[in-house]
Amino acid sequence: MVDAAEFLQKKHKHFDWVGFYIMNNEAKTLHLGPYLGAATEHTVIPYGKGICGQVAVSGQMYHASDVGQEDNYIACSIETKSELVLPIYDARGKLVAQLDIDSHEKNTFTPEVIESCEKVCAQIGKLWGV
Repeated sequence: MVDAAEFLQKKHKHFDWVGFYIMNNEAKTLHLGPYLGAATEHTVIPYGKGICGQVAVSGQMYHASDVGQEDNYIACSIETKSELVLPIYDARGKLVAQLDIDSHEKNTFTPEVIESCEKVCAQIGKLWGV
């Protein structure tokens, strides 16, 4: 995951925070895993809270081109302007983690960038638990 975060941050210059949250379905919480960027106080996030919590419940990618327009946004940094959260499914199709990317610029995540990030998540999912 660290390698994936480094790859994404180097490839996309506007990715200011790249990290992973690991699912704990029993406790219904997300737990901060490897990340690159400024420290965050959001080390545990309940399912449903914030964009990451929404993805934990829906299992669907969420793209906020302007976090200022989001009702359920939890600010990790006042500099964050856009966010992308992608689910990671293991080889059996179980939602196990998510990739969270923050940018200090609005509208950072083009369809091509999102597709690139989805491919990284698919690769991580294939290797999950191996």
